[in-house]
Order: sequence, then structure tokens, then C-alpha cells
Amino acid sequence: MGRRKELPFLEKVRITDIGAEGNALARVDNLVVFVPMLIPGDVVDLQVVRKRKKYLEGKVVKFHEYSSDRIEPLCRHFGICGGCKWQHLPYHLQLKYKEKQVRDNLTRIGKIEFPEISPIIGSSQEFLYRNKLEYTFSDKRWLTKEEVDSDNKFGKENALGFHIPGLFDKVLNITECHLQPEPSNSIRNAVREYSLNHNLTFFDLREQKGFLRNLVIRNTVEGKVMVIVVFFQDEVENRIGLMDFLVKEFPQISSMFYVINSKKNDSLNDQNPVLYMGVGFLVEEMEGLKFRIGPKSFYQTNTNQALKLYQVAMDFAGLKGNEIVYDLYTGTGTIANFIAGSAARVIGIEYVDEAIKDAEINSEMNNIHNASFFAGDMKDVLTDSFLNRNGHPDVIITDPPRGGMHEDVVKVILKAAPDKIVYVSCNPSTQARDILLMSADYKVERVQPVDMFPHTHHVENVVLLRKKLG
Repeated sequence: MGRRKELPFLEKVRITDIGAEGNALARVDNLVVFVPMLIPGDVVDLQVVRKRKKYLEGKVVKFHEYSSDRIEPLCRHFGICGGCKWQHLPYHLQLKYKEKQVRDNLTRIGKIEFPEISPIIGSSQEFLYRNKLEYTFSDKRWLTKEEVDSDNKFGKENALGFHIPGLFDKVLNITECHLQPEPSNSIRNAVREYSLNHNLTFFDLREQKGFLRNLVIRNTVEGKVMVIVVFFQDEVENRIGLMDFLVKEFPQISSMFYVINSKKNDSLNDQNPVLYMGVGFLVEEMEGLKFRIGPKSFYQTNTNQALKLYQVAMDFAGLKGNEIVYDLYTGTGTIANFIAGSAARVIGIEYVDEAIKDAEINSEMNNIHNASFFAGDMKDVLTDSFLNRNGHPDVIITDPPRGGMHEDVVKVILKAAPDKIVYVSCNPSTQARDILLMSADYKVERVQPVDMFPHTHHVENVVLLRKKLG
């Protein structure tokens, strides 16, 4: 058996750019080196940890020079928590690199001609912009480097917070998070303290045992709060004790649920939340419209930016009032209901049954009578008979998940042949891939990035495609 070849050590490497997944990059001996958590201008020694044909991956061993663009991160958990990887990068530069990411993906993956990209729309709030956060209970607290290097001995410890990237069973104990407004931090910290004081067991992911599993906190712009406590097993007395504690301590909670989730994954899509206290939903308002948000409803997590995103989609659709619009991956019908007043008919399609029910309720709540919603897989729903019954679309708006659209869905869209396609995406790389599949029939007319998630590399992008003549 041959010896494993030692990976190189690189000295005084200057970071020059930011690339895929928000990782910094440098070029050494005609090879690209990707390194997390750095910014252009940093000069470091790197240990290569993975070698590929066309690139290397490295980790920092020593800093020689810090970039003049670096700023002090706000959060004490920066660098350990996998959430806000760009807090050390000024916001105007975050926007620059997000816009570059859109351009690079359309060029390298899309391989298409496109017009000048409109300047990215930045978020009005850099912090406290999220309306939903989900925390994990774990009996395996992540130890900091300082704790590991100390003389103290640590046994198995409980934590309530976020998963450490790349380590599925380790959780960082979060004491502060600047993404969601109060009472989010207070609720999370109070739940942790109560649970520790009452010897409640935190979830063991490997062994699949324990009592406390997840904590979900949702809020509206007006300050209404929903809390969902997820238990792995039902310990009635302990469950009631914790829920009653929250009711007493946080009167601003208007909606409280619990879920008993004993399966092997954390998804709540197939679970039945039980209303413990208050009303069964929150209501968010946007441009005079009301949207009902239940414990499992999808709703854009940056409410203020969602309005800007939908306004871009509306602008790109260019509706005159006589069009039939299909809204694919409609979710709870936010885009469909948002544009309904400017179209003759709107047809929303979504594969999650419960989301369709929410969409219908949202239409009813807003006295919208020209929107219809259908549940099912896009490629199965969009048949010739469906198009004949509901009318062929003049405009298709599509807002798929990060994986983009299945190739069969793209084929169905091409067959429907709308005049315009407005493609809203949270992943410019899969968006570019899908646009390439449509490039024989459609050309890109407009491109508008929108930043929904400051301090992360994630960016939303809206593209208008128009059917080619002839």
C-alpha cells in the first residue's frame, strides 16, 4: 500500500477574489486555491487540505497581513457559527461580490448573451431582518478552540443553537444572534436556562434519543410572535411545564405550537403541529395585502426585501391586465396574490398540498377572485388538457427551490411557450443552467439581483426571458 502524498504548504499567499459559495480565492502556480472566511487583501500561510485537478482547498495557518477592507464583526459567534460568513466584509463590498456571482454564473454556466446587469438592490436592514429562525437542541455542545486548548476537562454538554458546518451532530451554543429581532434571543436563552434547570434531556442525534429537539421562532413586522417547540418524544409533564413557562414569561407570544417528531430528520412538512396557546397563524401585510402564515408555511424570511423582490417580478412581467399568468412553485401564493390585481387570471401551482390551502385562504382573505391554485408536480400538472382548461399562459413566473427546475419542467414550459418567463431564483448557478436549456427559444432581456440575506454569500436573482421571434 503506497504512502499518501503529503499536501503542500503555501506561504504568504495573497487573497485576490471571492468565488463559489462565498469562499475566498487565490492563484498559486496556475492553480486556484479556495479558502473559507477570508477576504481580498488578506495575506496568509495556507495548508492545503484537498487537492483536485483544477483547484486546491486550503485552511489558514498564519496571517501575515490583514486586508485594509476588513471590519470588526458584530457577533461574538462569528467564525464558528456557519451563518454570517461575511460579517468582516463591508456591506457595499458584499453587494459587489454578489453581483459578480450572478454575472459569473450567467457567463460560465449559462454561456449566453445577456444585457448589462442592473445594480443589485441592497437590503434596507443589514441586521435583524429575518422573520424566522430554527434552533437545534443537542447533548453534544461544540467546544471552542480556547476550551479545547485549556486544562479544563469537558464531558458531554447540552447546547441550543446552530449546527457546526460539516459536523452534523455538533451544535454551537448560541447566546446572541443579530438576525432576528427581540424577543428571539430572550426566548431562546430562557428556554435553554429553564431546560437545564429542570434537567430536561437534549436530543442525541446519533443515538436518536432525548426529549428536546428543535425550537422555531417566527415573527411579523408588527411584532407578533409564533413559537414552535419540537420534541422527540412526549413527556407530558415536562412538555406542559416548558410551554406554560413560555406563556407566562413572554406575553408577546401570540401563537404557540408543539410537535412530537420521532423520525430521523428534522423536517416538519409531514408533521402535525398542535396549537397549545393563541391563534393558529400570524398575519403579515404587504402593499395592502394580508398573508396568513401557519407553523409550516413558507414565507420569504426577509419581509421588507420580499416586497422589493416581488415588485421586480411584477415590473419584469409588464402586465397590462389582460394576461393569463402561471405562477410555478407558488408556495403560499404570495407572488400570485401580489400580481393578481394586474392580470386577467393567475394560476398558481405548487407540489405541497398544505401550501396550496394557505394560498387559497390568502386569496379569500384579500377578496381576490381571479387566482386559482393547484397541487402537484409541475411536469404532471402542466398537461395539454390542463392548458386547454385553464388557458395558455402569456407569462410564466417561476420561483423554484435552490435545486432549480427539473429538466422535465423546463420542457413543459417550453411546450407551453409563453411570451415571457420571469425566473426568480435563490441560486444563480442552477438558474443559469436552466436558462441555458431555454436559450434556443428565449433570450435574456433583463437581469436584477436582489440581496435578501446580508452577511451571507446568498443572493436572489430575477431574470426576464422573452420568446425569440420566428
